[in-house]
Parts: sequence; C-alpha cells; structure tokens
Amino acid sequence: MIEKKFTYHQIGTITSPHKETKGMPIQPSSAKGIKGEIELFSRYSDGLKDLDGFSHILVIYDFNKSTGFSLQTKPFLDDKAHGVFATRAPQRPNPIGISVLKLNAIRDNRLFVENVDIMDETPILDIKPYVSAFDGVDEEKLGWLSEHIDEAGFKKADERFE
Repeated sequence: MIEKKFTYHQIGTITSPHKETKGMPIQPSSAKGIKGEIELFSRYSDGLKDLDGFSHILVIYDFNKSTGFSLQTKPFLDDKAHGVFATRAPQRPNPIGISVLKLNAIRDNRLFVENVDIMDETPILDIKPYVSAFDGVDEEKLGWLSEHIDEAGFKKADERFE
C-alpha cells in the first residue's frame, strides 16, 4: 500500500468564545447555547445557496493548535488509554475535527451557529448539511464510551492535548 499526501484548503474561519483549550466543551452536546460565527472566504459564498433550509450543519475543521499524536491516548472522558481511532481526541495522525452545529442564520458569507465546541480562529475545511436520515443511525454500539456517555454533556477540556 502506498501512503499518499493530500492537500486541503481552508474555506473560512470560526469565531467562538473558546480562546484556550482548558475549560472548552469537549463535544457539541456540552456546548448547548454557545454561539459562534463562521466566516467563509468570499470566493466560497455562492456555495451557501440553499443551505439556509437546513437546521444543522456538519463542520469539518483543522485542529490547527494540535501538535503531534500518539496511537494510544487518554481521552477527556476516561483515565484509561484507548486507540486514537476509538476516540475523538484532537491529537491524531490527521488533525481533523467534525462537529454538528445548529445553523441559526446566514448573512452574505457568514454563518451564525450554535452549540459551538470549536476553538476560536480554527480553520474551516468544509461544511455539509446534517441530514438525520443519512447521518443518524438507529443501532449503535458505544464501546468504551458506554460507561462515560452521560459525562459528555458537562465534561470540559483540560490541558492534556496542548
């Protein structure tokens, strides 16, 4: 198998109240009501046509403050190490994050969003509409998280991934 290198381009930036990692919500479920704004570069504005008909969006972004990675990591919701691919830890081989955000409004090249668990000034790579019929599943196994899932709504980040 040949390992390939890819290049992605930033399409915009998010503004959020989260200026540092410590104390940040670790998932959108623990960021209820926290508002932010995504500003797309103007050349991508036409791509927002009809997005205002959706209540939620998938936001794909670069963990630009994350450096390095380990294949075994202790996530925020557990004190035991797990494989990085069994976590949502920001330090990963490809530091890419994804969040489902509530879309409140669009004005020109700005998206006003809610339930923001993303660091201020994070580069945005892509935006897709969230569609429960496509993205939701009826059956799921939560692995090691099944013992900790109730903590996700109030757990905050510490400095372990700085």
